[in-house]
Amino acid sequence: MLCYHDCRPEIDALLRRFKPLCTARVESAAPIPGSYWGAPEAGLIGSVIYLRDDTPVHSALHEAAHFVCMDAERRAALHTDAGGGFAEEDAVCYLQILMANQLVTVGAERLFVDMDAWGYSFRLGSTAAWFERDAADARDWLLRHGLIDTAGCPTWKLRA
Repeated sequence: MLCYHDCRPEIDALLRRFKPLCTARVESAAPIPGSYWGAPEAGLIGSVIYLRDDTPVHSALHEAAHFVCMDAERRAALHTDAGGGFAEEDAVCYLQILMANQLVTVGAERLFVDMDAWGYSFRLGSTAAWFERDAADARDWLLRHGLIDTAGCPTWKLRA
């Protein structure tokens, strides 16, 4: 599984585009503040995403996508549990894949493999199948909230 240490500068630069989101590196073997699933999964408190070198890239991108997709009221009180409904969760998964495509060392195909290995589950049996054939509602949600453009690229904005 691809981890934060494999592409730290790229991830840090990508996530900074979602101001005020920023990364904080956690020392090896230390607990990760705000981690919903526990270490090595990413943590999220306020506008800070906490990452260890062994944090999977999919986890970093997933938590960042939660920050982007939640409304301003939830972002203001954010601590560990991003919350949100099914439609938002699907949008988060879709956006993390689009973000992976912005990283030279990752890309969607690699993220699909890592998401499947971690245990993401989709109706069609794999992340790639979902993204390619069953995610129109997630894409539409992101478009409706201005988080991607019509070409499917992130707008680098946060949901209002």
